[in-house]
Amino acid sequence: MSEEYDVEFVERDDHEARFLVRGVTPAFANGIRRAMLADVPTMAIDTVRFVENSSVMFDEQLALRLGLVPLTTPPEGEFDEDDVVTLSIDVEGPATAYSGDLESSDELVQPAEENVPIIDLKDGQRLEAEADATLGRGKNHAKHQGGVAVGYRHLQRVEVVGDVPEFEEREAQIVRGVIEDDGELVPTSEFDHDLANRYPDQEVAVEDVPNAFVFHVETDGSFTVEELVTRAADTIEARATELEDAVQL
Repeated sequence: MSEEYDVEFVERDDHEARFLVRGVTPAFANGIRRAMLADVPTMAIDTVRFVENSSVMFDEQLALRLGLVPLTTPPEGEFDEDDVVTLSIDVEGPATAYSGDLESSDELVQPAEENVPIIDLKDGQRLEAEADATLGRGKNHAKHQGGVAVGYRHLQRVEVVGDVPEFEEREAQIVRGVIEDDGELVPTSEFDHDLANRYPDQEVAVEDVPNAFVFHVETDGSFTVEELVTRAADTIEARATELEDAVQL
């Protein structure tokens, strides 16, 4: 996209971040949120072939659990949506089978987390299976949603407008997200979401900053927050290009 936007991270980790985007409309902000949830392809187990399952769970239940194990997704261009990666698991009790027990045929597609429990196997029980992982989109199945928690709020600006009258008890003033105080971005968790804690003896006014939104994004480990946001923006650009080409026909 040719237009530049002002982006500033408030909190940042590989799989969870909070960042401010200025210069976007509410419609665009919601479009990015929806694209992160529905349009970014991720790898997930689609088909399971059981060699042995003597656990207390039916094959269908275990297949569902395996399908929900987050898998790392290769860089764009490395895989087509009809490519298949095979993973295998072979665990004998007494033991707990974890996602880390899955062995992949491709180093680019691995369990995103190793400690996701699949089944607790008792003495004499065994789980041996092969599974096929494919690319898919969240709009078709939730197991392909790379963003497990994606949302946004208006950035709120706080200004001191006066002092609390003497002997008047200050009531709680709850805000959530991020506030802008004299140009500084402050997560509301730092003052327990109550402006009375940050400004104990002052009256304040709160207003939404136009076209400024604070996104809170958490991924399932399929990729980093930066990758998820970038790929979501790419899907919007691709759809816009398709629409432009169609209109010009």
